[in-house]
Amino acid sequence: MRNRLWMLVFVMAFAGFASAGSELEIVNPNEVGVSNPAPLTPFEWPEVVLYDNGPLVTHPGAGAGGADASALQTSLSMNTLGAGHQWALGYSVADDFTVTNAGGWQIDDITFFAYQTGSTATSTITGVYVQILDGPPNAGGTVVWGDMTTNRLAGTGWSNIYRVTDTTLTTTNRPVMDNQATIGTTLAQGTYWVQWATDGTLASGPWAPPVTIIGQTTTGNALQFTTAWAALTDTGTATAIGLPFIINGGAVPVELQSFSVE
Repeated sequence: MRNRLWMLVFVMAFAGFASAGSELEIVNPNEVGVSNPAPLTPFEWPEVVLYDNGPLVTHPGAGAGGADASALQTSLSMNTLGAGHQWALGYSVADDFTVTNAGGWQIDDITFFAYQTGSTATSTITGVYVQILDGPPNAGGTVVWGDMTTNRLAGTGWSNIYRVTDTTLTTTNRPVMDNQATIGTTLAQGTYWVQWATDGTLASGPWAPPVTIIGQTTTGNALQFTTAWAALTDTGTATAIGLPFIINGGAVPVELQSFSVE
């Protein structure tokens, strides 16, 4: 297994702007964004990417201080900034991915994205809980790895992305964090669903920012669990949306597919 330099999880308490019990964070038309022109240093993971579930950045370098921006497209009547997946409330989200290699994938870790409204660029994320299923969690999928009780967070830090709207590109009160969860399993070729929840120290969220593509309102087929599973949709357009995550690891050679990879 490759050696990695893990980052300590830093926690800073700061007042939130939205209810932690909310299922979705939607646009507040009266919100005034806080501008911070000072450049900040992004956190980066030196990983081999096996799978990327979709783009999050819409305006590279156009955010505050030259950071990237992930803009909610209010011009298309979209209204959902992020999906609630607060572990403390029993909320979670899920999305699918396909292992394409004939020998399977050795999955070392998965990077998830989350923010807490009102956070600074110092991460307030304290936990990520993950399980992988062999089908949709709302349609008979069975857990093949993980659980929703073990904290898998290995490191967290600012992604160099702010979640904003298309009319407030330099707002800084929603810095999106990279949250790397340790996985360490091998999956055979096929389609799977990953379910996850996130914990943090602020009152708002954690929120999962959706896949965001300029000019598109339908971006995926993610699910959200609050009291029951439901399709994750934008509240303004009622269109289905996906959630970004990145799977890191290595492809397993076909001749080694029945052996674990270390």
